[in-house]
Amino acid sequence: MPATAPTVLATSVGFDSRGRGPYDWAPGPVFDLAFQLAGGPRRPRICYLGTATGDDPARVAGFYGAFADRDVAASHLSLFPMPTVTDVRAHLLAQDVVWVGGGSVANLLAVWRVHGLDEVFREAWQAGVVLGGVSAGSLCWHVGGTTDSFGPDLRPVTNGLGLLPFSNGVHYDSEPQRRPLYHRLVADGTLPPGHATDDGVGLVYRGTELVEAVADRPGKAAYRVDRGDDGTAVETRIEPRRLR
Repeated sequence: MPATAPTVLATSVGFDSRGRGPYDWAPGPVFDLAFQLAGGPRRPRICYLGTATGDDPARVAGFYGAFADRDVAASHLSLFPMPTVTDVRAHLLAQDVVWVGGGSVANLLAVWRVHGLDEVFREAWQAGVVLGGVSAGSLCWHVGGTTDSFGPDLRPVTNGLGLLPFSNGVHYDSEPQRRPLYHRLVADGTLPPGHATDDGVGLVYRGTELVEAVADRPGKAAYRVDRGDDGTAVETRIEPRRLR
């Protein structure tokens, strides 16, 4: 069982592309960081959850393809039409890293709760399994954020797992609705203060403390968004550490 501090790696960073198809993935430097955060095991165990895209088999295959030439113990947990492992709790607790793919965070949270994964993930987090992911896989660990789960017009989601007592904004620089809506929701109290990431940026939390922001490309940033005394949003830029 991992022995690191409770850790979340919440990102707007996906897999790199090898360019030969939509799911011809390669593991970017964010995964090396995840393994370092897990204590640098010789053969790290990583489990992929694609719940947010209905356990799309093409994405599951892309995950395995990404790590095919790496000394990594890769596995996945799908929940449709039934869990792919007999003991979900034991499987997740045995991992060094859990990586959650993007998609519908609203659907992800609903399905996870049906299967009791909200409780399992809290236990795994406390046990030192590094919980990471992109987009929906970032939002889910927080209190809430902004989502397109309900349609092209973004709406708030406020029923995240709440391992981190903050809100979260993803794709902050690439989707025009994200920043203004996130500001408004923090300003009016719908969401608590929190942190946002440009594409290519991730947030590293130890316990419930943000310890650093990281980026896999230049010119990107993370942001702290608070509610000001005058009821407006106050944004503070956080410069990330470059991963490569």
